[in-house]
Amino acid sequence: MADGTEAGSSSDLLRNLRETLESLPETQARIARMIVADPEWVVQTGVELLAERAGVSAPTIVRFARAVGCEGVRDMKLKLAGSLALGTPYVHRSVRPTDAPGEVVRNVVGSVTSMLAEWQSSIDPDRIEAAVAAIRAAGRVDTAGTGATSHFLAHDLHARLFRLGIPSNSFSDAHLQLTAASCLGEGDVLVAISFVGRMPALLRTVAVARRAGATVVAITRTGTPLARAADILLAVDVPGDATMRVGTDATIAQTIVIEILSVRLGLVLGDGAARRLAAVHDLLQSAQLDSDDAPEPGWE
Repeated sequence: MADGTEAGSSSDLLRNLRETLESLPETQARIARMIVADPEWVVQTGVELLAERAGVSAPTIVRFARAVGCEGVRDMKLKLAGSLALGTPYVHRSVRPTDAPGEVVRNVVGSVTSMLAEWQSSIDPDRIEAAVAAIRAAGRVDTAGTGATSHFLAHDLHARLFRLGIPSNSFSDAHLQLTAASCLGEGDVLVAISFVGRMPALLRTVAVARRAGATVVAITRTGTPLARAADILLAVDVPGDATMRVGTDATIAQTIVIEILSVRLGLVLGDGAARRLAAVHDLLQSAQLDSDDAPEPGWE
């Protein structure tokens, strides 16, 4: 197993660890025993706590993951979750067929919180700041996404930007995206959103925007064609979903990136942005369009 080939021969990582436990070197065996004893906890726990419980360093946990045929700790957790979910791979990676309703709640929520805790450490503040600087300086910001989730997220970012006083557009139609991209210029920004990161229509829009001189900010996974085409990459490297191409983890992570961008822009823009946001809030409240005290509509 030390060369990483034995464990990689099967998709059931947990079974492999049980079967090879006695043949492992002492340090690796200590980590394997921890995993076998409480695999659900391991899936939901950060590398520092894993190292603390096993009595090893965090880099040792990383080396162990590679030794058992995984690309890293995240990949090891995904394979371990797959082992736990055998029989329900197309329902949820952290749910077993025998789980009671309370366990389903705990495992699904725990899976998301674990993902967020691990993904947070990979967010690059410098890239966030570069995107904020580009958007702040832009004469115009277009947001574009291809697919149901990406369309929604692009419109959400657009709504946040114009409330901050930043000229922005959002287009769902592929022809309008392409046309709008051709009208961008030096100093403008296109924010392209796609977890899949390889949708042809969006990639064409990105290519046109770059030729027009615009800066492309991409919210996608590392290594995708969209990531490679971007000037600024805001990576959302989270586990894929067993049921949907863009699952809950990806949607939540992308939404948080948009939230971080919006908050940071609000802080950088200062009092003017704060006054604008307050004015929008007060308007919607006074119009009873966004108030808990709004009267219920009559249907007579």
